[in-house]
Amino acid sequence: MSEVLSALLRLLLLLGGVASVTFQHHRYDDLMRTLYKVHNECPHITRVYSVGRSVRGRHLYALEFSDFPGMHELLEPEFKYVGNMHGNEVLGRELLIQLCEFLCEEYRQRNERIVRLIHNTRIHILPSMNPDGYEVAADQGPDTNGYITGRNNANGVDLNRNFPDLNTYMYYNEKSGGPNHHIPLPDNWKNQVEPETEAVIQWMESINFVLSANLHGGAVVANYPYDKSREHRVRGFRRTADTPTPDDKLFRKLAKGYSYAHGWMHLGWNCGDYFPDGITNGASWYSVSKGMQDFNYLHTNCFDITLELSCNKFPRQEELQREWLGNREALIGFLEEVHHGIKGMILDENNNGIAGAVISINGIAHDVTSGKQGDYFRLLLPGTYTVTATAPGYGLETTTVTVGPAEPKQVNFQLRIDTTKESMEQKARVKAPSGKNLLKKMASREAGKETRRGLRP
Repeated sequence: MSEVLSALLRLLLLLGGVASVTFQHHRYDDLMRTLYKVHNECPHITRVYSVGRSVRGRHLYALEFSDFPGMHELLEPEFKYVGNMHGNEVLGRELLIQLCEFLCEEYRQRNERIVRLIHNTRIHILPSMNPDGYEVAADQGPDTNGYITGRNNANGVDLNRNFPDLNTYMYYNEKSGGPNHHIPLPDNWKNQVEPETEAVIQWMESINFVLSANLHGGAVVANYPYDKSREHRVRGFRRTADTPTPDDKLFRKLAKGYSYAHGWMHLGWNCGDYFPDGITNGASWYSVSKGMQDFNYLHTNCFDITLELSCNKFPRQEELQREWLGNREALIGFLEEVHHGIKGMILDENNNGIAGAVISINGIAHDVTSGKQGDYFRLLLPGTYTVTATAPGYGLETTTVTVGPAEPKQVNFQLRIDTTKESMEQKARVKAPSGKNLLKKMASREAGKETRRGLRP
């Protein structure tokens, strides 16, 4: 009964959001104007910025939502949505524009759920990663658009086959030993990728994203990594085989959460395909090399899934409202998933944050690292875990923590200098900006934040 009431409450909180959303296709100039319109309506909680430029020089515009736009707040997770990676798969682009309008309007209406989400999360929304491809597809329109017209960027490259292939290194490391996280990029990686891909990689490296999703079309299913199969081609064909990550149970939960919050994805039968629960392991469906979701997981701290949201890649304008209503709760609910697991500070003996510290979970062969200021985030399912933190030049610290189904558990670590290491190794450790007492600063900032929240328009 409580689950039914909870679902009804979420529905009531989101009622009335339709009026604030525009249901039309947005060309490049329309997209830019709409993002700035949202910013003008909610200037205190938004920031428009460019991730980079496309081959044709178009900006990859992103809109940020935060109570302190433009800055990372300690222990506040970073989240991103990316749409229109394939230029002719346009529903994700429109849904993310609609989401921007919705978040702004609901914040202005003091929707408690949305206010809490924006105050406690730094949200980045990139409606179009491939604006050049979109313009080609939009010139054709929904009636005459071919299945691949506008899919690639202006250089004819599929951006979801353009990231450095880190899976090969990871699969080798699993057998022979080697890092299970933050796999380094090849020395010549910039020569192998397109401008849009390079811009997004640099974006990923500049912000410590925790969770993300990229929105596609052509099917209706929530797809989770790995996308690339460990199996090789057999007699000229791709062998499909389930290829799970060490966080497979968590990824399944994330994918299923979106699917069941969606209007019909969870039914399984869509577009002539059947996916139980509306989810699939990427490699089990078909193997994709150099994809973005695997790259997120292997090179950064970010857990990323791919959302296939429509059978028709370029739905007609009159279909957009139905699609928005089918995806609205799922988009908000997936965003809220960033607030699960554990988070905390990695500090030295003087309470200075330590950047690049490694946080390991016993039994899950995938580590994460702390950010520039020493805070970390680790998504986990409910359960009891043994957690270890370590950093170059410091001794390790281990603790046991029980994670619940609701808010993340805060677990701080204070590492001591390892006196057995040589002094040069100690000097080589990477530290965040110093402060006399980072925890006191955090408490002071939070107190000021609570005061300001009551005054925000």
